[in-house]
Amino acid sequence: MKRHYIPVTADIPGVGDERKAFVRKVIRTALAAEGVDFPCEVDVLLTNDARIHELNREQRGIDRPTDVLSFPAFDLRPGALPEPADADPGSGLVPLGDMVVSLERAAAQAKEYGHSNRRELAYLTVHSVLHLLGYDHLDEGPQKAQMRAKEEEILEKLDVIR
Repeated sequence: MKRHYIPVTADIPGVGDERKAFVRKVIRTALAAEGVDFPCEVDVLLTNDARIHELNREQRGIDRPTDVLSFPAFDLRPGALPEPADADPGSGLVPLGDMVVSLERAAAQAKEYGHSNRRELAYLTVHSVLHLLGYDHLDEGPQKAQMRAKEEEILEKLDVIR
């Protein structure tokens, strides 16, 4: 039985089951790397720049598109996890939060950085999972370095290279 429920939806055409399965695999790998061994849920929306722009404006007051948005269910510190007691009584799953990824922005960034769309999607997905688990990069110092090191460690486990 799979311990994590990861519904991946897309509100744009052309997103196949293979891409959705890849996102689920990336999330499961990131959760395992962070020691999340209890049943949990992460909801994912794959979208375009126009929709993520709208969400960024509505939810964060930032009037521009972005690559990924993360909406954690808990206010965690890096390395701290919610308790199994935080599970939804109906489903038995701990809701970790939601992520929204702009596939349009991911493709543009992949081209800009000279790597594959797959690598960029993996990176943005790992980045978002780490935000759901309390990591942040607001400073240019230790927090950002810690988050970047975790991202690279997880991408290596996935064998996703630049």
